[in-house]
Amino acid sequence: MGAERGCLFCAIARGEAEASTVHEDERVVAFMDLQPVTPGHVLVVPKAHAAGFEDLPEELGAEVWRVAHRIGRGLRRSGLRCEGVNLFLADGAAAFQEIPHVHLNVFPRYAGDRFRLDADWQVRDRAELEATAGAVRTGLTALGGGGGTGRGVPG
Repeated sequence: MGAERGCLFCAIARGEAEASTVHEDERVVAFMDLQPVTPGHVLVVPKAHAAGFEDLPEELGAEVWRVAHRIGRGLRRSGLRCEGVNLFLADGAAAFQEIPHVHLNVFPRYAGDRFRLDADWQVRDRAELEATAGAVRTGLTALGGGGGTGRGVPG
């Protein structure tokens, strides 16, 4: 995993492309989105190229989320309009990922902003939820390293 030629986010991480940076360390860079959902919209990006979430080592992913957490807290103290914060990670074209380099969107929310997610938000019955949970547990088992239920009960 390294820099990918032709990747805009890798170019930003290398300092070869322009960005309005709000955080940078040896592993992660965070900068303002060119097409912000709301003023204060920041992208948190691992410097090492990872096209999708599957390609991102867990340790580096945790670092991306740690930086995003700090940025979310900073947005609330920034003086920008911020009544809430969304963290949004799009993984793959079907999830609306536009640039094939993992990035976590952090943006302030407020009453009347124009961001919307439209979905079928209906309550599901327990049998459907249990079947879906079983499928997810199967996927976790395939990863190895365990995959309990999260309630102290083996999966």
